[in-house]
Amino acid sequence: MTNLYATDFYAWTKEQVDFLREKKLDYLDFTNLIEEIESLGKQQQQELKNRLGILIGHLLKWQYQSNRRSRSWKYTIQEQRLQIIDLIEQNPSLKPYQEEVISKAYQLGLLLIGRETPINPKTLPSQCPYNFEQIIDISFPDDLESI
Repeated sequence: MTNLYATDFYAWTKEQVDFLREKKLDYLDFTNLIEEIESLGKQQQQELKNRLGILIGHLLKWQYQSNRRSRSWKYTIQEQRLQIIDLIEQNPSLKPYQEEVISKAYQLGLLLIGRETPINPKTLPSQCPYNFEQIIDISFPDDLESI
């Protein structure tokens, strides 16, 4: 079992599913199953952090480069909000993690600013200027619909 895990992951997953369906618990590769299930949960946290990073970066661009606003920024903000809301609805246990992840996501947003704008991220606030409610509020900022 472990050898198949190392040599053909897809075949291993199919095999493990078959063992589960057939209730052949003695054949299951528990060590690797536990590792894979844990990694699935971490992927959900990572996705939340990444989406928040993109969203925060675009909110910062919107705020600090008002003369360069575009429909693309507006729709990226809206898309990320919908994806975040959907992710949390599908994984309600991520809710407690949302406040904790904002500071990490803010760092990703600052990297986006540094990569996509002439703004030096070091000139921006050291802490995220938005709370979670603002970040996912479809009416924030109030001039988002101006474009």
